[in-house]
Amino acid sequence: MTGPTVSGSSPVRADLHIHTTASDGCWKPERVVAEALARSIGLIAVTDHDTTAAVQPTEARAREAGLAFIRGVEVSSRWDSYLLHILAFGFEPDNEGLASLLRDNTAEWDLHSQAVIQGLINAGHPITLADYETYHPDHSLGGWKVLRFLVDRGVCTGINDYFDRLLPGLALPQTQFAHPTAVLATIRQAGGVPIVAHPGASLRSSNGFETALDQLLHLGIGGLECYSQYHDQAETAFFLEWTRRHGLLVTGGSDSHGGFVGRELGVPFVDTADLDLGELAERVIR
Repeated sequence: MTGPTVSGSSPVRADLHIHTTASDGCWKPERVVAEALARSIGLIAVTDHDTTAAVQPTEARAREAGLAFIRGVEVSSRWDSYLLHILAFGFEPDNEGLASLLRDNTAEWDLHSQAVIQGLINAGHPITLADYETYHPDHSLGGWKVLRFLVDRGVCTGINDYFDRLLPGLALPQTQFAHPTAVLATIRQAGGVPIVAHPGASLRSSNGFETALDQLLHLGIGGLECYSQYHDQAETAFFLEWTRRHGLLVTGGSDSHGGFVGRELGVPFVDTADLDLGELAERVIR
């Protein structure tokens, strides 16, 4: 699929899914820009989880460095059994509706983290809620507060131990994020375009992808993150064919968190000729 270039003449390498220390990445905006330059990536988007705190600082650094930039955020949504991540691109940065949704999501994550801590206390681990609440993580290590706290207190060894051993033993309430219908509407009202993040991970089930994707199409998604480290070659080809068939946008990104989870910036290797940015091409900031 041939999409628009950024320079107007030739395609440039792109990574439209990057996390910073504003959520659970290791790198501050200046490091993200420096690392993108080192890899000859010409178009980037910062897409932190449920916060836009690093968007404007990264945008300013990108402008100084001559990098093209798209505003982004990765919004949590609850859709039946799916914890669905929806990338919002090209929104107005001061939109109150989007800001309110992100505040609600942050509050829901805080409740979830407190439930994790209380569950571990009930299971006999030598930690306290008061200790957790006053804990200040080292953001340069990546991850989120509850994970860093549990690692520092010796309750788990890292992210895999946290998800594979600790969480399955806890009877936690399901997170209550907004339904995709509300999330998609809020993103559109903010002037943004909603893209399903890494659908090969978010929508994986025994029934295949197409049923879920067709339902999301009916709800109003704008496209898919077809290129992702979560996808094998066959899945990428399927998502590309599906988006072509329905006239939707195609994005791609590394989901890099710096050195936190091992997903390298700029992988998979894509450039703007691989993407179909559609209306987003007009919202690239140079």
